[in-house]
Amino acid sequence: MTRNLKITEHHTHQHLWVLFRETYLVTGPFSFLNPTRAHFHHLRQHDHEELAENVELQWRSRDNRKGRHTLLFKPAASPDAAIFVAPESTASIRGVMKGIARMFTQYPYYDVSWLVAVIFTLGSVVWCINGFFSFLPLVRPSSEFATETVYGGGITAFIGATIFEIGSILLMVEAVNENRTGCFGWAVETIVEGEMGGLLRLRPDQDDCMHHHQNKKNLVGKRSASRASKASDNENAASSNSDESDDRRNWVWFPSWHDLTSHYFREIGFLACLSQTIGATVFWISGFTALPKVIHMTNKSLTDGVFWTPQVIGGTGFVISGLLFMLETQKKWYLPAWATLGWHIGFWNLIGALGFTLCGAFGFSSNSGLQYQAACSTFWGSWAFLIASIIQWYESLDKHPVHKMDDMDKSKLGKVFDNQ
Repeated sequence: MTRNLKITEHHTHQHLWVLFRETYLVTGPFSFLNPTRAHFHHLRQHDHEELAENVELQWRSRDNRKGRHTLLFKPAASPDAAIFVAPESTASIRGVMKGIARMFTQYPYYDVSWLVAVIFTLGSVVWCINGFFSFLPLVRPSSEFATETVYGGGITAFIGATIFEIGSILLMVEAVNENRTGCFGWAVETIVEGEMGGLLRLRPDQDDCMHHHQNKKNLVGKRSASRASKASDNENAASSNSDESDDRRNWVWFPSWHDLTSHYFREIGFLACLSQTIGATVFWISGFTALPKVIHMTNKSLTDGVFWTPQVIGGTGFVISGLLFMLETQKKWYLPAWATLGWHIGFWNLIGALGFTLCGAFGFSSNSGLQYQAACSTFWGSWAFLIASIIQWYESLDKHPVHKMDDMDKSKLGKVFDNQ
């Protein structure tokens, strides 16, 4: 049922970092690497803050890189028991349809995460076309036209490898510009009139968001002076001894060696991006040598050395990257994160990487059956990459995901009301 609400007080001074900063649970799949997720629980400090006990802000390292702010809530048993008014779950059918609609109506060219997703989608489409050029003549020889494999397959391989290289470089740029200022992206409003008077309402807070993804003025994501000032005020309110000011830096193209050794090399997400970039760079050699007349394919030793070998090495880098992206989203290294978009992105990237790696491995043989499998592996691997890229595109536009918590402690007094 729709109700008319009147919001008269906006707690801009009470950033959620202040509201939730007291208690938290930090976890990760490996103890020797940096944590990849955290749950922040609200403590009872004031009467109006008790309602936040059944609300959790879930921080994930992947979400942080992508500028996403995940809100978890427990629905109230009845409106009378409600204390919070939470947004509708983005995992509902309507929420998913809205997310799909955003893919066709929003084009945030200034958001590096969106650029990465779209570039990989375009690259995957090119590789799917390449798969048809390479595989279809083997399945249906009558459909083959002159120079289809040499020119059609070779040129699309070069274009696809180049697009993947560009996307991988931007992926690294995204990784070294992760937010480190404790941004949670939600604002608290008090409803003081109407049937829901006294309830607290959570809404996305883009004005005070410290992620570079929200900056529409430039691609490189330097924060505006007003936004930096707001962040400073909020953090000073949170803690007079805060040492996070050192992390409030502008856009970074090349991190220092100190940052690499003290932080990034301990980040699973950064290691995944690094593996992806190294793999794409080596793989690009195969794309270049696939161009017509660059090398003579009749020279087996040369072909094995500069065409098939880079595919195997580059594909292996993709495999490692896919595995690390999956592990980054998991609570434990052996527990799949079925409900997390990032896990499925890593999974389908892993499938695609296996296809590209097998293509190179089969290509070393002159056996016709293995050559068939090499072309087939490229075909299904390309489609797997396309699935991963489309999911990543969807993820890049879903900056404020909301999910219901079914396993929260029912003994807690506070309830959360899902205002449909």
